Amino acid sequence: MSQKAYAAAGVDIDLGNQVKATLPQLLASTRRREVLGRVGGFGGLFALDVKKYRQPVLVSSVDGVGTKLKIAFAMQRHDTVGQDLVNHCVNDIAVLGAEPLFFLDYIGTGKLKPRVFEELIRGFATACAQNRCALIGGETAQMPGFYQDGEYDVSGTIVGVVEKTALLDGKTIKPGDAIIGLASSGLHTNGYSLARRILFDQMKLTPKSRVAGLGATLGEELLKVHLSYGPLTRAVLKKFAVKGMAHITGGGFIDNVPRVLPKKCDAVIKKGSWDMPPIFQLLADKGGVEEGELYQVFNMGIGMTLIVAAEKADAALRFIRARRQAAWIIGEIVRGAGNARMV
Repeated sequence: MSQKAYAAAGVDIDLGNQVKATLPQLLASTRRREVLGRVGGFGGLFALDVKKYRQPVLVSSVDGVGTKLKIAFAMQRHDTVGQDLVNHCVNDIAVLGAEPLFFLDYIGTGKLKPRVFEELIRGFATACAQNRCALIGGETAQMPGFYQDGEYDVSGTIVGVVEKTALLDGKTIKPGDAIIGLASSGLHTNGYSLARRILFDQMKLTPKSRVAGLGATLGEELLKVHLSYGPLTRAVLKKFAVKGMAHITGGGFIDNVPRVLPKKCDAVIKKGSWDMPPIFQLLADKGGVEEGELYQVFNMGIGMTLIVAAEKADAALRFIRARRQAAWIIGEIVRGAGNARMV
């Protein structure tokens, strides 16, 4: 089959090559000295400087953006979801104390659209540069007939490193420790299927709707970038003995905080101890969802939790706030069975 026939069947290799030719400029800001070769090979190359570590442990994670992509399609804006993906992955390894090293992306679509591709890659590159993480490769798959027109899916894989002795495992957490919550920017990348059902199906709103208190269109609110806590938490770890961290993603407080708890400890989270963004109050007021489920589906305004000794909590909080990150002491560790509960 000739290449033109393949294009007629929906896969345009020439267009793919043309679009990918813009990658070197887009990725220049993400380059680290450890990166070898160039993007576009069969595999990305990264020469880890093992002399920096006594016992380096590689930490990896893979994720997607979920149905937040539906908002990007409706708004015809695609750079923010690229940033979401990188930042989500950075946070997932940050809770282990890891520094991100490199990131690889996957884009699957029916028909490759140059503007959409460029916006996605620009989003990846922006976030990688902000997190000092090299974007060393990826895959773009054209699969005609597989996706609805104008839609795509993205996923990403991150690899980081942490000194084995600095690995955060939660083992030293004990009753009396304080829980610090870092503010989220909004929904981040979780709970969008339920949010879309409440906002669009039940309330009959659209992405262009303006709702009192949001200060933006509903679509703009829902596309707010998932914050990266990586650089901040690494700075905190250099100064304070953080015992454990939890990224508040799918599963909310109820499923994520227990990941770092010893079996004989519970986390008690105090509702109302932080400033909840208006979007969550809207979902709570109009959704008809039980309160317990809200705290298991959405982050409710807290994107990351840090557990520290009670006597260090105020100093850590001041340190965090001095770096322009809203944060509060939102709970404490008590005797229990490894669960998180809201009070």
